[in-house]
Amino acid sequence: MNLLVVGASGFLGAEVCRQAVAAGHRVAGTYHSAAVAVPGVAPHRLDVTDRAAVRALLTGVRPDAVVSTPYRFDDWAVTADGAAHVASAAAEVGARLVHLSSDALHGGRPEPYADDEPPTPVYPYGAAKAAAETAVRAVDPGALLVRTSLILGEGSKQIQLCRDALAGRATLFTDELRCPVDVTDVAAAVLELVGTDYAGALNVAGPDAVSRAELGLLVARRFGLDPAGMKTSTGAAAGVRRPAEVRLDSTRAAGLLRTRLRGVEELLAPGAGTAQPR
Repeated sequence: MNLLVVGASGFLGAEVCRQAVAAGHRVAGTYHSAAVAVPGVAPHRLDVTDRAAVRALLTGVRPDAVVSTPYRFDDWAVTADGAAHVASAAAEVGARLVHLSSDALHGGRPEPYADDEPPTPVYPYGAAKAAAETAVRAVDPGALLVRTSLILGEGSKQIQLCRDALAGRATLFTDELRCPVDVTDVAAAVLELVGTDYAGALNVAGPDAVSRAELGLLVARRFGLDPAGMKTSTGAAAGVRRPAEVRLDSTRAAGLLRTRLRGVEELLAPGAGTAQPR
């Protein structure tokens, strides 16, 4: 397969590249500032907000499939407009598109969210991710929208945030629940799904819902750190405008995939590895 990974210098994009190269695919990857550091990947600098540049790259590479992962938390043009540009160019060259989305587009509630529930964003990043999905659906109804959650693994900003809180340098909220998933599991699932004709939204997240504070305690246990100094609060007390309880129901993905979406207790058990079992 001739695969293009948009956002190949990012945490998830780089892992998709590593696994795709290992599987024998021909892989090209885009970057904007940080270079692509995965051996075997043909790097291409790209500004996804430049529609003409996106079109020129895809026309030149002519990929069979595109995995689109770029986002910037505080930049609508990258997260929303960039996704639309990639979707338009992928449709033009006839490439299969897998677009990475997020649980951030939901507003939060006690009940789990099913795969294709409409977005209900409550803050700007969630609105940008919702707009990205809307654009992708409009341009390419056959595209797959992978909705995932907090992504863990070596080098994950989520693990680093927990380490910082354990050292008293950051705060973890007790009322903000998510379904963490390992980066290797998400990447393996994405590469499986590239080869299918599944269209629309699909939740690909871990089976366990934990608060960020609970995640911090699991990180402390995993790495033998003292949890006594961990700083916690609530989002409400901190005045943070983000969704609180967002549980993704990934039952459908679990039934479709050979890749097992491991739970956070398993991922962060003392002595556990992070690589997806083969």
